[in-house]
Amino acid sequence: MQPLTQLSEEEQMFRDVVRRFARQEIAPLVRNMDEEAKLDAGLLRKIFAQGFMGIDVPEEYGGQGGSFFQSVLMIEELAAVDPAVSVCVDVQNTLVNNAVRLWGSDEQKEKYLGRLASDMVGSYALSEAGAGSDAFALTTSARKVDGGWVLDGQKLWITNAAEAGLFLVFATVDASLGYKGITCFLVDRESEGLSVGKKEDKLGIRASSTCEVVLNRVWVGDDAVLGEVGKGYKVAIETLNEGRIGIGSQMLALAQGALDHAVGYAKQRKQFGKAIGDFQGVQFTLAECAVEIEAARLLVYNAARLRDAGQEFVQQAAMAKYYASIIAENVASRAIEVFGGVGFTKEYPVEKLYRDAKIGRIYEGTSNMQRVVIAKHLMR
Repeated sequence: MQPLTQLSEEEQMFRDVVRRFARQEIAPLVRNMDEEAKLDAGLLRKIFAQGFMGIDVPEEYGGQGGSFFQSVLMIEELAAVDPAVSVCVDVQNTLVNNAVRLWGSDEQKEKYLGRLASDMVGSYALSEAGAGSDAFALTTSARKVDGGWVLDGQKLWITNAAEAGLFLVFATVDASLGYKGITCFLVDRESEGLSVGKKEDKLGIRASSTCEVVLNRVWVGDDAVLGEVGKGYKVAIETLNEGRIGIGSQMLALAQGALDHAVGYAKQRKQFGKAIGDFQGVQFTLAECAVEIEAARLLVYNAARLRDAGQEFVQQAAMAKYYASIIAENVASRAIEVFGGVGFTKEYPVEKLYRDAKIGRIYEGTSNMQRVVIAKHLMR
């Protein structure tokens, strides 16, 4: 049987292209982007030019026509160098593009998919102050008027908001209907009444923008509804299930990057007359990290392969995100310990990876929410 982690020749070639790009174009900018808490605009243009923002957008719309698994590979390679860059690309591919591709009308696909693949960043505006894990407790409203809708509300913790040209805004058309009133709207950034507010000053993934988005009597036409009125909850659930695999890949790669740095340092750092990597205590630490990373990779790849095969993958996606986010934090922590005192400084990259890891257990479904999903499937 072919191992889950074995790649086809085409997948290997694609992975190598992304890996070279990440190491040559992203790596030199990582520290500065982290300190400035801003994604480099020139780098973003290069990411678009490489086609990374439209991996499984069909070729007829100007995308790469690739697979979901290729998106996961790309996220993995980018995150091994900078998780902050990877999450920008992750949200674009696994959430925004997927939602438009799967739920959009022919006219919506024609209008947006080409732009999303070539020069327009997308943002997924679901979360609110009172709607985090309870995602459908949102209060942003959509009021029907002649020819369209008027949106009012405030979204928080919205990834890519600073750069986005398109927002997928989830609002309720009738609060009395509960989740059945939730509807997804495609809202252009230049829409009158839409403003991007405060950018969060975050612990990690600092180059990735996370902002509030305010909607003050924003009018959109009837053609802005993505899918059907009242079916926004379905759009959200189905895309977030796929997004969890992307976050799992991000966290897997973060752990791999931390281990790679730790192994390199263990080979060259000398104490008591020999490299610290020659000591069994350090070897055991590195070995345990390698086992955890391989287990996470199997979970992530399995979930992505199932999704591409059209098979049930929701439980596997939850497992992948849950486990990968745990081992990312653990491996990054132990990598700092291998480095010793210098690992606690900003001079070495493991300090940043440790900060970046924490969000993995929180966004796109907390670890507790993943446990709930896994348990529900077990009890069916």
